[in-house]
Order: sequence, then C-alpha cells, then structure tokens
Amino acid sequence: MATPRKIALFGGTFDPVHLGHIHLAILAKNALSLDQVRFLPCRVSPHKTGSHPTSGEHRLEMLKLATAHLRWAFVDDYELKSEQPSFSYQTAQVMAKRFPNDRLFWIMGGDQWDALPRWAHPEILAKTVEFIVLARGEKPVPREGYRLHIVPGTHPGSATAIREATLAGSTAPLWLDPAVADWIRKHRLYQNAAD
Repeated sequence: MATPRKIALFGGTFDPVHLGHIHLAILAKNALSLDQVRFLPCRVSPHKTGSHPTSGEHRLEMLKLATAHLRWAFVDDYELKSEQPSFSYQTAQVMAKRFPNDRLFWIMGGDQWDALPRWAHPEILAKTVEFIVLARGEKPVPREGYRLHIVPGTHPGSATAIREATLAGSTAPLWLDPAVADWIRKHRLYQNAAD
C-alpha cells in the first residue's frame, strides 16, 4: 500500500495573492515535508460576507501565475464553484473524500487559530485535518482534540496594502510576483474604490 501523501489546504480570499502567501506556504511545506499545498480561493468568506472580492476568475488566474514555478502547489477552484459562503469544515470533508488515503492539513495564521472556536463546526474540521499554525510571536495554545503543528514564520505582505497602493497609482506594489503585478496592470484591477 502506498504511503499516505501529506496534503495541506490553504484557504483564503487571495485578493490578490502575494509573496507573503507563497512564503508561508513554503515554510509549511518545508517544516512538515508536505507533498502538496492546495490553494483554495473562496468565493465568499463567511467572515467577510459584506465584502465583494475581485472576481474568482481573476483571483484564480493570479494564483496560477504565482505558483507556476512550484511543482508541489496546486490551485483548486472547489470553493469558487460553491453557491454558499465557504465553510472550512465542509471544504475539508470534500477534500477527505477526494483524497481518502492521505493526511490532510490546514494552514492558518495565529489569529485564525485564536478565532477557530468561533468558526462553524470547528470540531468537525479538527477530526478531518491537522492544523499548521504559522506563528508570528505568541506561541499558539494547544487545544484538546486538535492536532497542532506550530511553524514559526511571518511576512509583511498585505493584500489590503497592495489594493490601496494600486488605487493610489502605484504601478509596482510591494510583495507581488511580477506575473501577478502584470496581470493586475493588464486588467486594471484595484484601480477604483469599488474594487
């Protein structure tokens, strides 16, 4: 029987994906010898139901551009195809059915780990995945029944700062892969306050 692969799920809005996202994925991959990191852009985050991210097509394409050189990185459109807000426990259950013989992990930041008890059905998520928490400073506190892997690491990248800089007229915002920056310029993304 084949050795189970280690597959990490990395969800988010990725509006836009930036070098910080890639850096953190690399830290997680190296720390746990992951076979895959699956980037899962959400259609609508249940934590940001009032926001309107850039179209899923643009965010998906920017992720593909940013990860094109990483053989272990996969861009998965499962959540973009969903009619409902993207609940992590549901995504994890679908991925467990898709990859029944593999170990599943969930990549998140320390702030998300702190907020996890307020997520929809975190206990279901905890039964399905192991958590990779990227810690900036404070060490995440373990929780009973939650398999936790702490990976030290941070990055100053900010999607909000990139959108604001582009709106202000910057043609080369920090923290962007050149191909993603070209895509943003070509499609005139984030150039008005409604974006």
